Amino acid sequence: MNIKTEITKLHYTREPKGFLFNILKFCSIFYGIGSGFKNFLYDRRFLKPKKVNAYVVSVGNLTTGGVGKTPVTAEIAKYFIEKGERTAVISRGYGGKLNNKKVNVISDGINLFYKADLAGDEPYWFAVNLNMCAVLTCADRVKASEYAIKEFGVTRIILDDGFQHRRIYRDLDIVLVDSEKMFGNENLLPAGPLREGLEGFKRVGELVIVSKNVDHKRAEKLAKIMEKKQHVKTSVCKIEPDYIYNIISGEHLEKGGEITALSAIGQPEQFYKFLEKDYKIKDKLTFDDHHQYTKEDIENIEGIIVTTEKDAVKLALLGQTNIYALKLKTVIDLEKIL
Repeated sequence: MNIKTEITKLHYTREPKGFLFNILKFCSIFYGIGSGFKNFLYDRRFLKPKKVNAYVVSVGNLTTGGVGKTPVTAEIAKYFIEKGERTAVISRGYGGKLNNKKVNVISDGINLFYKADLAGDEPYWFAVNLNMCAVLTCADRVKASEYAIKEFGVTRIILDDGFQHRRIYRDLDIVLVDSEKMFGNENLLPAGPLREGLEGFKRVGELVIVSKNVDHKRAEKLAKIMEKKQHVKTSVCKIEPDYIYNIISGEHLEKGGEITALSAIGQPEQFYKFLEKDYKIKDKLTFDDHHQYTKEDIENIEGIIVTTEKDAVKLALLGQTNIYALKLKTVIDLEKIL
């Protein structure tokens, strides 16, 4: 087990202890100073966000890891497109090989210009799954947004993972919270999963409790508690398993068989739980988030491999025919939120 996996375990241990945690806790002091100072400058308006000529929605979270930003961002994009708005998703492009100091157009809404290894797995997934939606990557969200407005006539911009990127003005900040993991041990990075202190709730426009489960009672209860506690409008997003399909042929996989589960996402536990409900898992292979797969990673795996859609866009480049992906369905009331 590598150091990153050990740190993630500490993040979601209720009362972590030990030498490693003590070192991380010390480092969190400096992270907190940096994060707090930046927020202080923006809160007191010593620094002012740059407004662009489009309606901007940020989808983000207070913690690291897979909370559900990708499917929620996709649903918002579809919502705007159905309303007739020219829409763009702006991502930092983390995990991709492109130079993110410049604006990279992954898709103009019709044409796809880069593969997953260059674009990054989330931007590539957006580009493949969102018709008529431009997808751009750049560390400077202002620059990317202005490019999208000028070149593509964009009227709606969605910032994927944009809550801490305060340089650009947003009309709505949507923040997601995982109904199971919540805020982990409630420590700042690197000792805990928090990207900033819980005082960040004062900037939240809409809070969404994400339930990656088949029973959503806990999420619905949490939504009521959080709305009352944080004084912010709160709703529930339900992310459920739909079906499993072959990433090359599209053929659906019948339930009940034996599989190898494979993932490289922030929080893979729920993915495995979804699979365990209907399949016998003979092995679980977990790589670091944003891992770039090679043939050596999978060529010796016999039988059926089931992975996430985020991983599938990279694994498809390897051309193996025994790889399947779990399709999830997202249920969220965007009329209420937007």
